Amino acid sequence: MRDVGYWARDLILSVIIALVIILFLYQPVKVEGTSMMPALEDQERVFINKYAYRFGITRVERGDLVVFWYPGDPSKSYIKRVIGLPGDTVEVRQGVVTVNGREVEEPYVPRRYRDRSAMEAVKVPEGTYFVLGDHRSSSNDSRNWGPVPAEAIYGKAVFVYWPLSKLGAVH
Repeated sequence: MRDVGYWARDLILSVIIALVIILFLYQPVKVEGTSMMPALEDQERVFINKYAYRFGITRVERGDLVVFWYPGDPSKSYIKRVIGLPGDTVEVRQGVVTVNGREVEEPYVPRRYRDRSAMEAVKVPEGTYFVLGDHRSSSNDSRNWGPVPAEAIYGKAVFVYWPLSKLGAVH
């Protein structure tokens, strides 16, 4: 009977530790809209790491899926992919994205989600990031409202937990 007590204690302690990690380090977020398809679809649920960037555990990198307060209305949050880092020059010609004069390979943007848009070269100011949605013909992003201030970014999407058919790391 004593073994059951240890087992129950260990189980309860494990559940408490897991809840603390989920509640304080990770935050569940619902994806709304189609701008990140096919990586993330409308109504999917993801966990974001709220502290990865805040404490310098990791830096924002090209390709990260970040969640941030929309610069045009800070009561709304968006999720987009980082394309340009501070100091980079980003340009779009007939839907092809170049960073610092080099074409960006974007296997996460299927041909049917590309558009033929153009955007003059823009230098990403210090303390900001240039972000784009993967569904380019359906995304409101830095092409429309400019780069995102670093302080507006509050998380990195790391794990899809719903629907169960897409359970796994975010790519």
